[in-house]
Formats: sequence, C-alpha cells, structure tokens
Amino acid sequence: MTEPTAAARLPTALPSDAGGILELAARSMFDLFDGASEGMLLVDRDARVVWINDQYRRFLPALGFEREADFVGHPVSRVVQNTQMHHVLKTGKPILIDLLSNKAGTFVVSRIPLRDGQGEVIGALGIVLFDQSSHNLQPLLAKFSQLQQELEDARRELAAQRQGGRRHERQSRYTFASFIGTSPAAVEVKRQCRRAAQSGSPILLLGETGTGKELLAHAIHAASARAQGPFVGVNIAAVPDSLLEAEFFGVAPGAYTGADRRGREGKFRLADGGTLFLDEIGDMPPGLQAKLLRALQEGEIEPLGSNQLLPFDARVVAATSRDLPAMVAQGRFREDLYYRLSVLPIAVPPLRARRADIPALIEVLGEDMAQRGTQPPELSPDAVALLAAQPWRGNIRELRNVLEQAALRSDSAYLDAAQLARILREAGLEKIEPAAPDAAAAPPDALLRPLSAQVAELERQAIAAALRATGGNKLATARLLGISRATLYGRMESLGQAVAGAERQES
Repeated sequence: MTEPTAAARLPTALPSDAGGILELAARSMFDLFDGASEGMLLVDRDARVVWINDQYRRFLPALGFEREADFVGHPVSRVVQNTQMHHVLKTGKPILIDLLSNKAGTFVVSRIPLRDGQGEVIGALGIVLFDQSSHNLQPLLAKFSQLQQELEDARRELAAQRQGGRRHERQSRYTFASFIGTSPAAVEVKRQCRRAAQSGSPILLLGETGTGKELLAHAIHAASARAQGPFVGVNIAAVPDSLLEAEFFGVAPGAYTGADRRGREGKFRLADGGTLFLDEIGDMPPGLQAKLLRALQEGEIEPLGSNQLLPFDARVVAATSRDLPAMVAQGRFREDLYYRLSVLPIAVPPLRARRADIPALIEVLGEDMAQRGTQPPELSPDAVALLAAQPWRGNIRELRNVLEQAALRSDSAYLDAAQLARILREAGLEKIEPAAPDAAAAPPDALLRPLSAQVAELERQAIAAALRATGGNKLATARLLGISRATLYGRMESLGQAVAGAERQES
C-alpha cells in the first residue's frame, strides 16, 4: 500500500455538510502528523503492517530489517517489539501517550483505532511523536530507562526464587536500558550493540576507560540468544601473567605441586553456552595471544598439565582502552588475533562526545548515590553547564567521582557554578576544556560573549550550512545533523532570523 499524495487526499473545496467537514478534518490531521511526527505506521484489522511513511523507514535497520518488504505485510507483533497495536484493535480504544522501547530505541508514541462508516474497527494508526534524540525528553527517558533496569532486576530475582535458589552470580547485571543517554553518539552505539547481539561473531569494544564498555558487554549478552547462559568476565590487566593461562584454560588435577587434586575449570569452560568477556585484551602477554587465537579458531582448549582437548561454546566479547591497530603495527599484538577479535568492532564514545547526556547522567548517578547513603548535591543550571565544560578524561567514572566529592566537600545541599568551581579546585579536579584552535584566533569580543550566545551562533551556522547543502529539505537536513525533524523545527524557531534567511536563500 502506497501513501496517497497530498493532492489526492484533500478535497479542492470545503464541503458544507458536517460529514464532509469531519472527513476533511481527519485528512488534515493525517497530513499534520505525517509531516510533524517522527514516523507513522498503519495496520489492518488482522494487525498486519500495511503501510509506513518515509520517516518510519529510517527505523527499519535498527529493528533488523534491510528491506521494507520484510517489514510491511507481516504481523506487527513480529516486526515491532513490545507493540500494543493489537490491543488497540481488540479494545477499540486509543492509547494517546505511551513510552515504547525496542531495538530501535525509546519513543513517545500514540496509537489510534480506525473505524469504518458502521463504527467497526478496521485498523489502527501508530504515530511516533518523539524519538530519543529529543532533548526535552532526555530526563524522562533516562528515568524510564532506570525503571526498566530495576524491573528487569526484580524479574530475575523472582525467577531465581521460583527455581528455589539464589540468582546465579554469573548472569549479566545490565541491559541496554542501563546505558544512560539519548545523544546521537549514545543512540548510535546502542544501535550497533543491539545488532551485534543478534550474531554469534566476536565483538571488540573500543574506547577510553570509564566509558561503559563492560556495561555494554553485559547488555549485549542480555539481548542475545545466550541470555540464559552464564556471563563470565575476566580483567586481563588485573591477573598476573603467570596465572593467566590457568585462568583461561583451567588446570588438570595434580598438574603441578600444590595444584588442586580435583583440578580447576578455566573461564572458557565456565562460559560454556554463554558469553566470555575479555576486558583489557590489549594487556594480554604475547605468549598467551597465540593460545587464545587457537582456542577461538578451533573451539577447544587444553587445560594446563593435560593432553586432553575440551570443546567449549562461548561467544567472546573483548574490550580495550588501548590503540590495538598501533600495537599491531609495533608488533606488540598479533595481527591474526586482532582480526579474529574485531569481526564486529564498536567504538564506545567518550563522555565529552556526548555532553548532552550529562544532565541525565547526573540525575541517575545522584539517585544511585542516595541509595548508597550519600545525599547527592542539587546543582544549579550554571553548575551543570560547568560540568559539561570539563574534558572528562576519566569519563563517567570521573563524573561519579566529582559528584561524590562535591557531596562530601560541601556544607550546602545546593551548589551553583562558583561553589562547584571552588570544590573542584580544592579537590584538584578542575579542568576546563581548552578552546579549539580556530576559536583561539577569533576576535576577543566574540569570546567574551555568554557561552549560550556562542553555542546558539554555532547552531545557526550548522543548521544554515546543512539547509544549503540539502537545498532546504528539512528531513534531509535533520538526518545530516543527526537530530529529529521535530528537534530541527524547534531549533529553527528558537534561533530565528539567521536560519530563516539561509532557508529563504535556497528557495
């Protein structure tokens, strides 16, 4: 089913009868949502998808579909996780505002039943009102993600109790809801990890320390087909080189003096049927790299002191904060092992690349501090802006440390920027991000303006340039800038004449 054109949908003259006016209003509302929403989906009375609009098509790759034909024509419950469209068809009642979370992310949606002339429900219309890139909804979506995580933890605890035992210590502790952030960088890394979770190939997580690589490894396991199996992690940097082989492959009974008579299973065997997480893989000594490569290629290991080969079935997720390609070039890391591990390399962005997530992270970290018995500080907007200006070399781990230090060093529960700056200086943590080279050459008057004015000017320039590059096409402009179309309209309205002038220049 193809979307009718605007000319075909709207009558040329306003009808005088009430029925015609109602029909015109319905069609006008359809056009309004079609143009202003983030996506629309239509299902028939059998809950099969019969149509999606252009905006909705951009969600298909994240949902796991390369072709529209693999999505349209299929039951909506099979192609959209956690949908409630079938419920709307059954009850005939709309769900005007709801939060939907699935592989593509978290969205504010509306679902409306469609009726024929006799009042019978013949289908339903789903509307994505806001997606996770909407800055106004970041605190709400962060809270929703936290509640999702708490609900998932509670479900696992109940499942363990029903089975008559405690929760298995080798299960994943986090899901994608635990990775807080709705910035374009955060959304993209979660999208890549969700897709990677559906495969069985090795994954290599690359990123600075404190960015959340271990959390994402847990989330990948929880979203994979191996979620019911064990999640076994080992930090290679924390284990002495002399013990790593035994840690990985295990020890045969009586292999050496002092060895356990019953032997010891290694991490590969413990992870059988699940996921093996190798943290700081770049710290692995060269001698063990060859043995790890052989184990990954052959799917079997040889315990220390044994001549017996033992098969294993574990999906490997590795992570490192080191520059592995540079280490390969220097001969410090095996090239063949690097290619074996980096089948699905995923770069985890540093916190300074997702500054828009800092307010939501402050809220979630503050709630975690409160649960642990430390009253979190209440920060003024300018104090939050000060934190957003930090370089965050330690990323989220450093942000947590700063919040805890602020809570312990301050006599007041409320902190403004001046008070926070003093606390940071006392703790030796104050580091303001250095200006970019081109900004350093700007006229002094431009640099002395308020930060908000400088940021607004940069936004004007970026939006104006994108509009010129796309010939004024709003949807293409939003995609080029990595924001939603609703966000683009809001920015254009708030930034005013400079953007409008650039838009008129193209018309």
